[in-house]
Amino acid sequence: MEDNRPEPPDFAGERETLEGFLDFLRTSVVHKATGLSDADGARRLLPTDTSVAGLIRHLADVERSWFREDIDGQTYVPFRWSEEDPDGEFRVTEADSLSGIIADYEAACAESREVASRYSLEAPCTVDNGHNVRWVMVHMIEETGRHCGHIDILRELLDGVTGE
Repeated sequence: MEDNRPEPPDFAGERETLEGFLDFLRTSVVHKATGLSDADGARRLLPTDTSVAGLIRHLADVERSWFREDIDGQTYVPFRWSEEDPDGEFRVTEADSLSGIIADYEAACAESREVASRYSLEAPCTVDNGHNVRWVMVHMIEETGRHCGHIDILRELLDGVTGE
């Protein structure tokens, strides 16, 4: 599998470093899922609804929640979770394709980049949650990195593929 992930910069300012690491992790999520069938992407290997496809859908929702809703103050941002179904994004059906889930995730990441480009790192979130854009960027590095590790483990269990 060809590795086209962008390397984070070795020497850059704070914003370029944060964006570089987040984009590396975002593309790592896609890289690690590439080549799986829809069935393997949706396969649950744990007692929970956790799957590669479900984790990617979760990350798409998290991108939209933090960037569009919290930073930008957009209303009616689409999520798959709700108070009635807090894990809704993890449920994948036969009607879902892994390629469609990946495309939605990539679209969510592009939306996030566009929102972030309009704000300084010091700018407070529009939603009064006590956070600023810097905090959201660091949190998304942590969140994406953690779930990328989960995807890496699931991929190895599914078909033995490993990698950085």
